[in-house]
Amino acid sequence: LLLCSLPQMELEALRSIYEGDVCFRELSPVSFQYRIGESGDPKAFLIEVSWPETYPQTAPVISMDAFFNNTISSAIKQSILDKLMVEVEANLGTAMTYTLFEYAKDNKESFMENQPVNTVTSVSNSIAIGTPDVPASKKKDKKEQLSKTQKRKLADKTDNKGELPRGWNWVDVIK
Repeated sequence: LLLCSLPQMELEALRSIYEGDVCFRELSPVSFQYRIGESGDPKAFLIEVSWPETYPQTAPVISMDAFFNNTISSAIKQSILDKLMVEVEANLGTAMTYTLFEYAKDNKESFMENQPVNTVTSVSNSIAIGTPDVPASKKKDKKEQLSKTQKRKLADKTDNKGELPRGWNWVDVIK
């Protein structure tokens, strides 16, 4: 009975502690996300903690695979996960999700000290590199301005929907 209620008690505690906290997100009753740092902070990161069936006797699953973390190098992600796993080992058998989030908040600076501040860290990060080009190409495709006379001629050739009449480009067959 005690084993079943411990995760339930921890869930209620997490909900009450982080109520109104924009950094905390409950993905499901056994899965949580917490953003360490402000949303505009280049050194902010997101930790996801999921409880397996046998939690807290077994370690929770800690992940940093969220899209939010795509600018952080994999070495730094692994370093953070390794440090969090040391905390997990120390707290095995107790409710530890809050402890892990607070530990990460307290050690954010040391976790991210080797993280460069620029937003795009590697060429393999194609999502971050590809997005700035999209608005630029939209601007290039912008239609050129037409004079009133040009617009009038175009309107005379097209129907009320702006489409050319059926067969406008058909070729006459001459016998």
